[in-house]
Amino acid sequence: MVTDERHNVLPKDVMELQLGQIDLLMAMYESDDAISIDGASSELLEALRDWCEGGNEAVPEFTQECITMLLSLDISDEDDSPPHGAKSLQLSLSVPLVYEGGDIPVVTTEPPPVKTRIQQPAWMSKGEVAWLTSEIPEGDILTVIEHVKEAALQHLEGLKQVESDLLNTDTSIVRVWFYFPSISTRSKRDDIIHYGPTYGLTGFLLAGKPGVLCLEGGSHAIDDFMKFIKTESWGDIPAGHKKVSERYRETGPEVARAFKNMQEITDLMGERRGVRQNRNDMKALETWLIESGLGEAFGKVIM
Repeated sequence: MVTDERHNVLPKDVMELQLGQIDLLMAMYESDDAISIDGASSELLEALRDWCEGGNEAVPEFTQECITMLLSLDISDEDDSPPHGAKSLQLSLSVPLVYEGGDIPVVTTEPPPVKTRIQQPAWMSKGEVAWLTSEIPEGDILTVIEHVKEAALQHLEGLKQVESDLLNTDTSIVRVWFYFPSISTRSKRDDIIHYGPTYGLTGFLLAGKPGVLCLEGGSHAIDDFMKFIKTESWGDIPAGHKKVSERYRETGPEVARAFKNMQEITDLMGERRGVRQNRNDMKALETWLIESGLGEAFGKVIM
């Protein structure tokens, strides 16, 4: 049971505003079947609405601290056609019914903000979703939804441009292998995965100790990308923490892309060793590279 004494339930007037946000979202997206609410949340919503509209001041009993909804956004434009087709992005929305932190704020006229979580779609990597999530602005939920939709659409447009560039540049592809003594910072890893495609690059990143980065694309594009990563993306990181060395560069007409996108493969390498569980199993990497048709690169990069 949640009570106003134990969990700081929103006052009736503020709760009414919070329920109004839910009603607005349902009205905006329900006709397209784009929004859904689970049974428990739906029943709680009705109970709270009766409380807000009635004269009873006693807070109804409930056990959940938020009402959850699932919103599906259409991420496409008029030019979308196969193989792209229409894309969608699902947002998990949590509408708080209580104040967090133990203390009711001095000013209680505004309800706490709706929390938004992006569910990873098949056309985005974990790093891309993490980057998109980090860019969500503060503000009302409608502003947040519009920002997420616009940012996702721009990302999708970037993927289309990359695919177009790949078709026109595959005749001059090089594959470059980089070695990190260690790479673990999430923001550093996310930047590599997110910004790589904007340079027309494909490949993979293995984080941990040691770390390996493989980039495929134009020679100048790879050099420009690494310069950007070192000077702009990692500009606030001490030099000693961004050590990376080029170990092997494959060139020639026989070099073709082995990857369709940029991905992080750290979770694919199985159990890791070390006190912090960050030491990679190089045998697992070698096996994975062999399966990817790149086995001969292992000795030149790791040894």
